[in-house]
Parts: sequence; structure tokens; C-alpha cells
Amino acid sequence: MSSENLQGEKALKKLKDIVNDVNIAMMCTTQKDNSIHSRPMATAGIDNDGTIWFFTNEGSEKVKEIENDNGLCLCYSEPKNNTYACVMGKAKAVDNKAKEKELWNPILKAWFPKGLEDPNMTLLKVSPNHAEYWDANDSKMVVFLKIAKAAITGKSYDAEDSHGEMKL
Repeated sequence: MSSENLQGEKALKKLKDIVNDVNIAMMCTTQKDNSIHSRPMATAGIDNDGTIWFFTNEGSEKVKEIENDNGLCLCYSEPKNNTYACVMGKAKAVDNKAKEKELWNPILKAWFPKGLEDPNMTLLKVSPNHAEYWDANDSKMVVFLKIAKAAITGKSYDAEDSHGEMKL
């Protein structure tokens, strides 16, 4: 029952693989009353240093929440591939036209009809500092059979071989 602790380049590669494969994260921020607010967000990109980028409206609640408390959690989940990650870090709204152009995707016009010239568009820059992942690399059927075997034999199912932490 050991989990892997990744650091440096290995941690960054694992993070990039998961973020690029899953792409949609539940972004969890803290409201002024200390309650948690979550919403799905499409990842615009991830840099080589692990910085994760999102497009958003500069007047959105998430931007206000981040201005109040910049700590957040990003939860990536891909059940069909048994891949999950929880990324903790700090966020800030960034007006960077060059980065917006680099990350722009035409589908974003659904939220920003004026494209790159939309005055309400801004980027959220997330600087991760810690992450955990669960990545079984087994199909659903294999995981189901392992669970069934554990139930039949009376032994506990051990998913620890697919769990690890990333120090970023």
C-alpha cells in the first residue's frame, strides 16, 4: 500500500498528461462567507512550468472570489479512464494579450463573441503547488474484476498502486 511521490520534471509531466487528457476541471474557490463555490472550467493550456490557464469574464464571481482569497482547487475527473487529479494552488486574473492570442480557440467565441478583442475577457493564471492523482491505467472491467475479487475473497480492494502526490 504505497503511493508514489513525484517531484520536479516527473511531477510536471504527470500533471501535464492528466490536465491535457481530461481538460475540464471543477474549479473550487472560497466565497466571502468561507463556503466553497465550484464550477466546471475548460483548461485553455498548461505551460512547461505547470502554470494552468483558463479564459473567463473579468467581472465573474470567480474573479471576485480569487481577489478575496487566491487559493483554489482544481479537480480533474475522467472516470472512463480511471484518471483523477486534485490540484491545489494560487490563482490570479491576468490581462495578457499575447498569452490570450497563444491560447485562443475559436470555440471560445461562444463566451466571448468579440473574440480576442472582447473587453470583458481575461485569463486566470493558476500556479499549482501540490497535487494528488489517481490513475489506475486499467479498464473499468479490470477494476470491476479486482473489486469483485476483493469482495469474494474478503480482502480489501487496494487502489493505492494508482495513487500519488506531486510536489510542484
